[in-house]
Amino acid sequence: MATTVRRTTVTLPAAPLGAENPLPPLRAPGDAHVLDERTRAGLPRDMARQIGYAPLRSLLPVRLRDGYGRQRADTAIDAVVLENDHLTVTVLPGLGGRVHSLVHRPTGRELLYRNPVFQPAAFALNGAWFSGGIEWNIGATGHTTLSCAPLHAALVPAPDGGTMLRLWEWERLRDLPFQVDLWLPDGSEFLHVGVRVRNPHERPAPVYWWSNTAVPEDNGTRVLAPADEAWHFGYERDLRRIPVPGSAGADLTYPLHSEFPADFFYELPEGTRPWIAALDGDGRGLVQTSTARLRGRKLFVWGASTGGRRWQEWLTEPGTPGYAEIQAGLARTQLEHVRLDPGAEFSWLEAYGPLGADPAAVHGPDWAAARTATEQALAAALPRERVEAAYAAWLPYADREPGERLAAGSGWGALEVLCGGIALPGTPFDESMLGEPELPWLELWRSGVFPAPPGAVPPGPSLVAPHWRDMLETAPADPLTEYHLGVAQWHAGDIAQAVRSWERGLPQAASRWPLLRCLAAADALAGDAGRAADRYAEAFADLMAGSPGAGPWAAAESALGKEALAAQLAAGRVAEARSVWERLRPCLREEGRFRLLAARLLAAEGHVVAARRLFEDGIEVPDLREGDEVLGEVWAGLTDRPVPARYDFRMRP
Repeated sequence: MATTVRRTTVTLPAAPLGAENPLPPLRAPGDAHVLDERTRAGLPRDMARQIGYAPLRSLLPVRLRDGYGRQRADTAIDAVVLENDHLTVTVLPGLGGRVHSLVHRPTGRELLYRNPVFQPAAFALNGAWFSGGIEWNIGATGHTTLSCAPLHAALVPAPDGGTMLRLWEWERLRDLPFQVDLWLPDGSEFLHVGVRVRNPHERPAPVYWWSNTAVPEDNGTRVLAPADEAWHFGYERDLRRIPVPGSAGADLTYPLHSEFPADFFYELPEGTRPWIAALDGDGRGLVQTSTARLRGRKLFVWGASTGGRRWQEWLTEPGTPGYAEIQAGLARTQLEHVRLDPGAEFSWLEAYGPLGADPAAVHGPDWAAARTATEQALAAALPRERVEAAYAAWLPYADREPGERLAAGSGWGALEVLCGGIALPGTPFDESMLGEPELPWLELWRSGVFPAPPGAVPPGPSLVAPHWRDMLETAPADPLTEYHLGVAQWHAGDIAQAVRSWERGLPQAASRWPLLRCLAAADALAGDAGRAADRYAEAFADLMAGSPGAGPWAAAESALGKEALAAQLAAGRVAEARSVWERLRPCLREEGRFRLLAARLLAAEGHVVAARRLFEDGIEVPDLREGDEVLGEVWAGLTDRPVPARYDFRMRP
């Protein structure tokens, strides 16, 4: 059959994403991937330099996605299918361009771990993420903020005369456009993926990229890569070099041989063909390879501990087989960011397909023989020279203008391209893509005035890049402009000036709560828990006095109520915490986020039995953060009994 590309839908039990959190994320992202100075001092010089290069200061201008729950209903999700004689590839443009499924047609085998549900969880930098398939991570260390966001998608001519699916967007943490071109050459057993990241600015930019592939995991699964050493990173935040396949009798190339969740970044020798494969007990599975630009390879395992198993259930449903991740990135580890010069670009080609190798060699005791057998099987299935030739053939097509549009992403790229006079062949960001969130900023650029919204609504998203901050500084100083200016100044590290901007906006503000909440966050950062609690309480009271409780107001009530209640407890103000609780609408009190806060509040009031009863009745915190041990910590304060398995999310010893 000739290669085809068609639209379809995939129906999954899905939890709604919910509304964005309207509060600007002023705190630095809680990051489990941080090294202390002593560890960094012992690393190779180039690795240490890239680990220290341009760490993420905040998530701004991106907003948090934490409004999802855990109630699922069958939902039709838009998809695009690429198909030839050998592979059926299903892509979800509306969910970060995720490759949801990769089926080997002759055998009917699913080569990926395909999640049977869509269940967001707090693993992305900005919250909502879901497991399974192949995801494209760009921005900064962690899962991309685009994990659950729509990308632009269109059809483009492929190098072999067929059709490619192009995905593209403007990544907002680093202000960089990128594209992902997927195609199936006629008769090929490998999905080809061309990736390009461009820096259209006059300043260098830090770039992060990891392609993450979830693969089925059982006792016979082995992950192989061309390396004899790896860098081990666990949730103890320690990066150390270890031998591959392992030491002390533990072969860590089998994912279930690890006890706790961990990353293994393989040390590929210079000049080695980059690849990684996950093969089952029969020596069959998936292999990923690429051109040399994508130098890093990694295995992520959940391990066999109770916490790792619990997380796997949390991300899908009990009884579902587990998975591991095989990954490929621009650097040796995911703790690094790579410099991209002004006007330059990074590009490469990846290939994904089935692989079969001699199981006796793959699972034999001789590691060198195991990986040699795998590499020889890859060379027979897809020679390195063919990958290089496919990359060279694709490059001229990377600038081809898209044809039929299949999906629409955000309008932020269109705003930046229009205001910056940027030309990006192949990835059009047309003015027609602008939507409601971008229009006030377009008006600021055109008139020098940030417009007031038509009616009382929570403030829209803030922009924080230097050119937008400059425009806000020269715009008329009304309360909304001062609010956005303060957010931009905060992002730039000018905390004192941000506070002054927010304080200037307060006297004339019709709604004081957005400014008060920002000032409360500044107080908390300064270590003044009491003043932060005061301002949070005042902000929440002001919000509830004017909120109709619907639409974006409901999201604001939930987000600010959670912060205000936590601030009172942090300051030891139990009575004030109870007062915030009493202001909450009854529907919010039943949410898992607030049930956990209620347990903390009851414990602080001395009602330990009542707090424990909440746990016994069941608490589900939908946006429980990766690595967060709060459930176990609160439980330990209520009883000497072991943490129940349903609350054991520990990712470290």
